[in-house]
Amino acid sequence: MSVAGKVDMTIEFFSPVYPDDLKRQSIPFSYMRVDIRSRDGGSHDVQIYSDVSSEWASGDNGAVIQWDTLSDSAVRSHIFWKQQQSVFQEDGEKAAWGRWYWSTGEKHGVTYKIGAAVDVRGQFLEHGSLDNQVDSQFRAVNDKWWCNSVLYRAFDLTLIFNRPIFALSRDLGTVRDRWVSTLFTIGVVQPDSIQWVGQKDQPQSLPSLWASYFQENNLVPFFYHDYDHATDYADRLDLRIHNDSVAAAGQDYASITTLSVRQTFGALAYTGTPSNPLIFLKEISSNSDIQTVDVIFPAAPIFLYLNPNLLKYLMEPLLINARYHYPNSWSPHDLGRFPRAIGYPGGNDELMPLEECGNMIIMMLAYSQLLHDDKYLSDNWDLIVRWAQYLIEDAKVPANQLSTDDFAGHLANQTNLAIKGIIALYAMSEVVTRAGHEDQSSKYSTLAKEYLSFWTQNGVNINAGHATLQYGEKNSYGLLYNIYLDKLLGLDFIPQNIYDMQSNFYLEIQSHYGVVLDTRSHWTKVDWELYVAAVAKPETRRMFISKIARWLNETPTWRAFTDLYDVDTGGYAGSIQFTARPVVGGTFSLLALKK
Repeated sequence: MSVAGKVDMTIEFFSPVYPDDLKRQSIPFSYMRVDIRSRDGGSHDVQIYSDVSSEWASGDNGAVIQWDTLSDSAVRSHIFWKQQQSVFQEDGEKAAWGRWYWSTGEKHGVTYKIGAAVDVRGQFLEHGSLDNQVDSQFRAVNDKWWCNSVLYRAFDLTLIFNRPIFALSRDLGTVRDRWVSTLFTIGVVQPDSIQWVGQKDQPQSLPSLWASYFQENNLVPFFYHDYDHATDYADRLDLRIHNDSVAAAGQDYASITTLSVRQTFGALAYTGTPSNPLIFLKEISSNSDIQTVDVIFPAAPIFLYLNPNLLKYLMEPLLINARYHYPNSWSPHDLGRFPRAIGYPGGNDELMPLEECGNMIIMMLAYSQLLHDDKYLSDNWDLIVRWAQYLIEDAKVPANQLSTDDFAGHLANQTNLAIKGIIALYAMSEVVTRAGHEDQSSKYSTLAKEYLSFWTQNGVNINAGHATLQYGEKNSYGLLYNIYLDKLLGLDFIPQNIYDMQSNFYLEIQSHYGVVLDTRSHWTKVDWELYVAAVAKPETRRMFISKIARWLNETPTWRAFTDLYDVDTGGYAGSIQFTARPVVGGTFSLLALKK
C-alpha cells in the first residue's frame, strides 16, 4: 500500500506449514512482517506501530484479562490471558485457556506500552513512540468500552474502543529507496491441548506436541528467530504446490490449491509425543465438532499429497475410541465438541453410518497403499471387518440417513452414498489381502460387483444420461463425487462409461459459478466439485476449475474461503455461512491422484 504517496508499505501475514516437520508444525504461531521504502524518491523518517486487543484472549467480553511484558533472547513479548482460565473450554469460537504472546525483536528503536486504547494509540500519534509503561489495572475486555476523545475526533474516530491493548512500535529511522523491515509474531501457548479419553475410562489431558521440544520460555524466541528458515521452507513448499498444480490443470487450479493449504492446516491441533503424535481437527464454523470423519475425509487429498502420515495421525484417535468406547457396529461420526475428544460412550453421536464406514475403510487403504504399511491394516482388522459388515448390510440400498452433506437433510436410497459404500466394499478385497486374510478377498469383490450391477440398474437414468440423486427418482441428479475414490485407490472398478456419462452431463447443467451439488438446492461445494473434476474429461475439468477460479475472484462472500456457495449468485448458501473449514484440502484431489 501507499502511505500518503510518500512510502510504500507491504504487510505479509504468514502461517508456516511444515508437512514433514512435527516440531515446527506443532507451534501455533504466525508471523507478520512489515516492509517500508521510499515511494517518491525522498528520505522519510518512519515509525511503525501495531497492537492487538484483549479480545484475542476471550470470546467473553466480560471476562477479566491479565497481562505482563518481558524481554528474553532479544525478543520483546506482551503476554495476556483470561484471568479465570477454563481449560478445554471455548468462549464462542475462542479458546478460554492459554496465554497469548504478541512479540517483536528487541532492536534499536523498539518501544512498547500496555493500556487503554485511547491512551496508547494517542501517545503514538503524538510522539511516534511509546513510553514502555504497563497499566497495572487488570480489567474486563469491555471495561470503559466506549470513549469520547477530542484527540480522536480530529481523526474522525469520535467513538472508539477503549479496551486494554498491547502495543509495540519501532522507529525505522530514515528510509530511502531500499526496503527496511520489522517482524512481529503472535500465538497462543497451551501446554495442555486436548481433553481425551484414549484407552481409559476417564478423560485425560493431552499435551501440546510442542511441549516435547520446548519450554514455554524458549518457544517464542525460537519461533521468532526461525523466520528465515520458515520463509525458505515455505517458498519451496509453495513453489512445489504451484508447479504441480499448474502441471496438473493450469494456473486457475494453482490459484485454488494455494489458497487452501493454510486454511486446512489451521484447523489442526498437534498433540502427544514425537513417538506417538495425535492430530485433532476442529470442524470450524459449522458446529465445532472434533475429529469429524466426514470432514477429515474431504480434506484427505492434501494429506495424501503432502504426507500420508498426517492422515494416519488424524485417524488414530477415532480408531482408539471405536475400539475401547464406541458401542455401535459402525464407525463413529466424531469425538465430541472441540477441544474435548471424549467421544460418545452411549453411541449417540450424529448418525452417518454408511458415510463414515466407507470413509474410514477408504482412507485407511489409501494410507496403506502410499506408505506400503500393510501392518496398519492388520493391526486394525477388528474394526475394519466390523465396518465392512455394515457396508454389506446397507450399501446396496441405503436406509433413510444423512450423508456428509448433512445440511441437506436425511434422504433414503442416496445413489452417491450407495456408490461410496460399494467402492469401499470392493476396496475390502485389497484390504483383506494386505491384512493377511486373502482367502476373504473374493467374498467382498463378488458382493461389490453384484451391488454395482444393482446400482447401475436403479441409480442411472440412461435416457437422460446421468446418475440420479435417489434410486427411482429419474429427474433427480447431483455431483457423483464418490466415484473419485475408485481412481484414488486405483481399483479400476467403476466402468469408464459412468465417468464419461457424468462428465458430459455436468457440461449440460453448468451454472455461472459451477454445478449444483444436487437437485435439492442451488448450492454447491468446492471440495466435491474438485473431486468430480479430477476424474472428468479435460473439457469438463477445465469448466469446473475455471468457474471456481472466477467465483473466488467475484464472490460477494465476505469471510474466509467458504466451501458452500450458490452457483448462480456466488453468495452464501442462504443463512449457512461456512467459514475457514479444513474441507478445502479436497481441492488437492488431482494432486493426490498423481502420487
